[in-house]
Amino acid sequence: MIGYYVHHQGRGHGHRAASVARALNQPITGISSAAQPDGWPGEWLQIPRDDDAPCPADVDAFGQLHWAPQGDDGLRARMSMVSGWISKARPRLMVVDVSVEIALLARLHGVPIVSFVLPGNRGDQSHHLVHQISRALLAAWPASAEGMVTGLSTEAQSRLVPVGAISRFPARESLATSHGERPKVVVLNGAGGSAFTGDTVDRAQKQASGWDWHFCGMNADTWLEDPEELMRSATVMVTQAGQNSIAEVAALRKPAIVIPQPRPFEEQHATAAVLARQAWPAVVRPQFPETGWDDVLSAAAQLDGSKWSAWCDGRGAYRAAAVIDRELALVASEES
Repeated sequence: MIGYYVHHQGRGHGHRAASVARALNQPITGISSAAQPDGWPGEWLQIPRDDDAPCPADVDAFGQLHWAPQGDDGLRARMSMVSGWISKARPRLMVVDVSVEIALLARLHGVPIVSFVLPGNRGDQSHHLVHQISRALLAAWPASAEGMVTGLSTEAQSRLVPVGAISRFPARESLATSHGERPKVVVLNGAGGSAFTGDTVDRAQKQASGWDWHFCGMNADTWLEDPEELMRSATVMVTQAGQNSIAEVAALRKPAIVIPQPRPFEEQHATAAVLARQAWPAVVRPQFPETGWDDVLSAAAQLDGSKWSAWCDGRGAYRAAAVIDRELALVASEES
């Protein structure tokens, strides 16, 4: 039995977890405050949230943890449920994507850990601790994307395994826009929040009226649980720099305009910097442009979307599963 913790912020962690879980040949239980993602192949343990208190106190335990609010009923309940599940299910391994506190809890119960690492500066004390207790560290980007994460110790760096982007969509070649067809731009907004607002997009749309504009996730009316068909029809994607968004754009081989959004540890800005520095089919802008949208869309449309194949080749979930299977085999040999 494997336990798989899934962070509840946004939808990307759940999509990634479902892809990896389906690639595993092991009984698996998902653990999260988020709802069970579509296609999850095993059981699902729904645990309470720990971020509902109006005025959380000492959330980082004097800088040693990331989120453990003092006296929080939700935190107490979720940790109790996870402990109870570990005692009953006796998992051989926990995959954690991502939580310092869940990783520590599981390891204190004697359960070995495999953790995902996110982009950005991860050199703080809490990240250092979770990296030190993890048997392997999975990175959902290609090895060629150097500089995605900084602050790792030499030991953590030796455990880091870049497996490539993990998309819920199969990797496939892009469909070219038919001759005479108006070019289409699809604005992809993630569930984690962004600065892509109605006003900013309206201004962009007026500046590039020769394009057909389509929106996904700007509000409840445009949210799509499965945007693959819409994204496949795009000439250019406009997206933030979240791992899941970039993975899906890459899987569908779409040239993109990438605009990083504020996230802890500079996560999206680290990804955007790599995309800007290397020859990926993306036009990177530090913020949503106020002017010049016709030019920036035309520039993006000239990029070769097929170059995304090095970012997402469709095998990332299987490589991640192979690392997990390897660690399971090692654990079994150590305990025999």
